[in-house]
Formats: sequence, structure tokens, C-alpha cells
Amino acid sequence: MRLAKYLAQTGLCSRRAATRYIRDGLITIEGRIANHIDTVTLIETPQGIESSEQLTFDGAPISAVEEKEYWAFHKAVGTDSRLLIDDSSSLLHLLPATPRLYPVGRLDKDSRGLLLLTNDGELTQTLMHPDFGHSKIYHVRVDRDFDDNFLQAMAQGVSYRDVTTLPCTLTRLAKDQFEITLTQGLNRQIRRMSQALGFKVIDLKRVKIQSLALGDLKEGEMRQLTSSELINLKSALE
Repeated sequence: MRLAKYLAQTGLCSRRAATRYIRDGLITIEGRIANHIDTVTLIETPQGIESSEQLTFDGAPISAVEEKEYWAFHKAVGTDSRLLIDDSSSLLHLLPATPRLYPVGRLDKDSRGLLLLTNDGELTQTLMHPDFGHSKIYHVRVDRDFDDNFLQAMAQGVSYRDVTTLPCTLTRLAKDQFEITLTQGLNRQIRRMSQALGFKVIDLKRVKIQSLALGDLKEGEMRQLTSSELINLKSALE
């Protein structure tokens, strides 16, 4: 098996991140710096399926392939989606030691709502690939009432800095609130779209990723996906 694919299956990271780790010299195989053409031989051990070769990440041994886990997490405002051990606000400090879970994508520190957590690097790679364009739904409140021209302008795509966003779907929820469905994942996209049209976002909540809905999950809580949720999520990616 190709090294990057194996690293993703262990739950260490996504395949894209594995490629980056190999490029940056953080992975060793049999005591030498790994390269992108390396492969591993899989064997069964009491710990699970693992590589017969000795592998390390940043000097630490890489564990065997973990059973895949899929969790929904309701991130609160103030929690940083990045897994930074030295940051007390990091999501890392809210996750269990095992299984090792990683967020699929990020949610701004000043935003709240649904995060998908998993150790399935293949699923993460699929969802994160820019060509896939998976849908995400947000509920947004801005600093003042808006008219239908605002909704139309947002839906058609907004230009800011050096980008123009793709067309998207919007629905009014209240005089100052709307629901927006995006298939792009640009940094702080909704906030910058709104700002370009003269509005400031004061609350942003992600309520759905593909078919997976936040539902009534409370802030700071997490739960495993049901079998039907996982089937629906994976079938949408085929």
C-alpha cells in the first residue's frame, strides 16, 4: 500500500496531510526520511492491521490502523478548530484520547455549529477535495435588516479581494437572518461576502454538512453518527 494512503488509514491524518507530512520530512520509514513513492506491507498484529515497516511521525511511532469512527460535534464560539496542543482554546483539548479524531475542515473560531470528526482519512480526503464541492448549510444573522436585493446579490456570487464566489442558495429566515448553502470552502467566506455588501455577520451557525444535520445536539457535546447517517453521508459521495 502507498505510504500516504496507509497513514490516512491509521487515523493519523487525511491523505492530503500525509502527503504534506512526507514532503516536510516528518515521516520516517525504517529509520530514514520517507518519500512519496514508498510503500508499506500490511500485517495482522494484536493491535490491529499495521505496517511491517517501522514508521514514525515527528519521532513518535505510528499506531496500527484504527477502527473507523464518525462523530458529530457542536462547536461553540471561542473554540479553535485547529488541533494546537499549546492553545487552550483548541478543539484538541475537548476530544477523547482514543479514538484519535480529526475535524473534516474547519469552522472559524467566532462561528459555531456542526463539525464532523473522524479518523477516516479517505473520507476526509474526499470531503475536503476542492473538486468535490460538498454542500454546507449555515444560519446567519447580520447587524441590520436586509431586503431581497441583498439575498439576490449573495446568491449570484460576490466579488471581494481577488475572488468571486460561486452562485449559492439563500433563504430568508427573518428580517436580519438567512440560510445559505455553500459548495465552496473559502476562508471566512460568508463574513466577507456580507461585508462586501455592507453588512456585518454577528452570528454564524453551521447546521448541516451534506446529509448530516446538527439537529438538537447541544454546544460542546458530541455523539456518534447513526448507521443510517453514515450510510447516507457515504452514499452521497459515490
